[in-house]
Amino acid sequence: MKLFESIIQASGTTHSATVIFFHGSGSTGNNLIEWIRFLMGRNFDIPYVKFIFPTAPMQKHTPLKGKYSRVWFDCNKISIYDSERIESLSSIYETVDALLNREIEGCGIPANRVIIGGFSMGGALALHTAYHLKTNLAGVFCASSYLNEGSIVYRSLDNHSKNNLPPLKMFHSENDPFIPMKWGVKTFEELKTRGVKGDFIPVKSNSHELKSRMLIDVENWIREIVPPLQSDIANKL
Repeated sequence: MKLFESIIQASGTTHSATVIFFHGSGSTGNNLIEWIRFLMGRNFDIPYVKFIFPTAPMQKHTPLKGKYSRVWFDCNKISIYDSERIESLSSIYETVDALLNREIEGCGIPANRVIIGGFSMGGALALHTAYHLKTNLAGVFCASSYLNEGSIVYRSLDNHSKNNLPPLKMFHSENDPFIPMKWGVKTFEELKTRGVKGDFIPVKSNSHELKSRMLIDVENWIREIVPPLQSDIANKL
């Protein structure tokens, strides 16, 4: 499953931390970049961080009656009560794992300086990545996302030490018409009982969307989670 990637590096040719931001279903990495620019009036501005915006592979999506769409994985329906399609998740796991390894092994970025994030379905993939695939990452953020009841993520965490899990920053529109906030709250509470620490932040909105305040909060949080190294400061001087 081939990903197309858009990469933004704020300045210079090197980086000491990486953020991977997954878009929502039916979108692209470039669309997400443009959405962020529209809301913030600029790109994310952290010079020592490389931002990667992958584009999901084109595949059949059951909720669209089998039509092809750019989605990270297939599901039977958009519902927290649905069961996960493990075979579809496994395919994207391999691709995401390769992307992470390229940063960690290929670029020499420590896992604890890699942050995963996403919107909607992309947020669900971020949660799968940080709490099932690679639990030694720096942190995870998501907006208007959820995990299915009985998710493989919960089963994985049940067999994992509650120490040193990546911190979570989770946003959700209060009146999201597509993914109800109660699904996000349920997901956050399930993760919290399994040792995940973080914040759940309701956002005043009647739409399934990102907001500029979310993105500014995420940008500030990234600076806290992966502060500049001495080498970054020296390169800036």
